[in-house]
Amino acid sequence: MITVVGIGPGNTDYLTPTAQRAIEHAEVLVGGKRHLATFSCGIKESRLLDADLLGLLEWLDNNKNRAIVVLASGDPLLYGIGKLLAVNFSAEELHIVPGISAIQYLCAKVALDMNDLFLTSSHGREPDFDWIFQHDKVAMVTDNIIGPRAIADALQQRGLARTLIIGENLSQPDERIHRLPVECVAASYNMNVVVILNER
Repeated sequence: MITVVGIGPGNTDYLTPTAQRAIEHAEVLVGGKRHLATFSCGIKESRLLDADLLGLLEWLDNNKNRAIVVLASGDPLLYGIGKLLAVNFSAEELHIVPGISAIQYLCAKVALDMNDLFLTSSHGREPDFDWIFQHDKVAMVTDNIIGPRAIADALQQRGLARTLIIGENLSQPDERIHRLPVECVAASYNMNVVVILNER
């Protein structure tokens, strides 16, 4: 059985009991370097989750009879590895354990309701900013290419005034949360998610 575990925003305090039990009973852990460094103690075997996703799918298919846990940041089905695995494995072969997403965490920290929040991501994609900026409340999972500064630049190019809430290193000891107008957004931030607010 392949179990995909959402490990939350980073700090193990936000790991659900179900996720913790799945990790403890895993025969093999699959995850990024940071995830494996956090959770691989006492596990017999681990496999690095890197850019070779086709290789990962083949390996998982050949080993799906083992107790495998794939570690996913935040929630596996919110712009995570869960979507790829759900497309390639049946419900009988795959068990997904939801986690607290970085977006949920950030909204909770700033007491921002998520009822009308448009969710998107810049991971490996070119965002359609014209479409995105039509929404008054947007949460974006960012990457190293398109992050807060690129969002601010896109807003300025269109002459749009917005507030950016930038959650940096969320749930970690060096967590920082910034609430800024576009003109005050810095050139770079550590691992982050962004909420774009039209506060008209």
